[in-house]
Amino acid sequence: MDRIQDFIRGIPKAELHMHIEGCIEPDLMFALAQRNGVPLPWESPETLRAAYQFNNLQSFLNLYFEGCKVLVKKQDFYDVTYAYLQRAHADNVVRAELFIGPQTFLEKGIPLSDLMEGVLGAFRDAERALGGISAGLIISTHRHRSEADALHLLDLITPWKEHIIGIGMGGAELPNPPSKFARFFAACRERGFRTCIHAGEEGPSDYVRQAVEDLQVDRIDHGIACASDAALVAVLVARRTPLTVCPVSNVKLGVVPSLEAHPLRDLLDAGLVVTINSDDPPYFGAYINENFLRCQAALGLDFGQITVLARNSIAASFLDEQARRALLSRVDAYCAEF
Repeated sequence: MDRIQDFIRGIPKAELHMHIEGCIEPDLMFALAQRNGVPLPWESPETLRAAYQFNNLQSFLNLYFEGCKVLVKKQDFYDVTYAYLQRAHADNVVRAELFIGPQTFLEKGIPLSDLMEGVLGAFRDAERALGGISAGLIISTHRHRSEADALHLLDLITPWKEHIIGIGMGGAELPNPPSKFARFFAACRERGFRTCIHAGEEGPSDYVRQAVEDLQVDRIDHGIACASDAALVAVLVARRTPLTVCPVSNVKLGVVPSLEAHPLRDLLDAGLVVTINSDDPPYFGAYINENFLRCQAALGLDFGQITVLARNSIAASFLDEQARRALLSRVDAYCAEF
């Protein structure tokens, strides 16, 4: 058992589903709150940690957006992003593709330039200082807002287009089906962006189908509801559409009753391009290696399946083909040496 745990900790991997706003550790949240004079509804980092008990996605989002209030200045966005990249590097993440949702901050009057320069500055500095990790930014829109709002954001981010690897969408799935945003995703594709969307987390399998067929996205974030529809699974396998699955998050939000009941292994066995990710690790108590370790223990994953999951994560990234091949060769070299 120790040997496969060591294998998991050391294997090069990509993280494709992690929200920068959802990666504020409690101590950092309180430090940023003090720096910016932002009152928090918790007395201490300890009472904040104790509040990490969620009944569903919305109960989590309520706390998540409360935490977003401490991100006010360029340095705040830098600090949170850099702290995550340091932590991911320790888990042997070689590629991180991270979400941020600017609409939360724009409505508070925070300049988009502060957000973008803070995050991208952390990317540059981490890539130089840490070595062996690269980062890409995915702009996430909110599905509880209107399509017009999403299209407006698409215009606003134009000055940073060359620094954005993709456009995504998150937030409460119900009652906001992917088809509501068909024109927006068509506009994203027309402007040359790769695309992804949260679908099939709390929403039904039909939301995954809409994402693939109506929106023609490159990746599905979560997507586990597809397990109830064999025909849809066959479509995803045929199209090689990756799923960025977040197993511990799914348990913490009540999407599945336990890791033992999680469909991850079944989806992997079906031939889907499944990846493991941490989503919002401080809130759910598990960064990426911990997600791998818990899934291995709960589902009995073997060395071959762990290797497939690591390779999937890199193959599913928005890197170009040459960069993907280089990282896949690192996985293969690690496995051969191990």
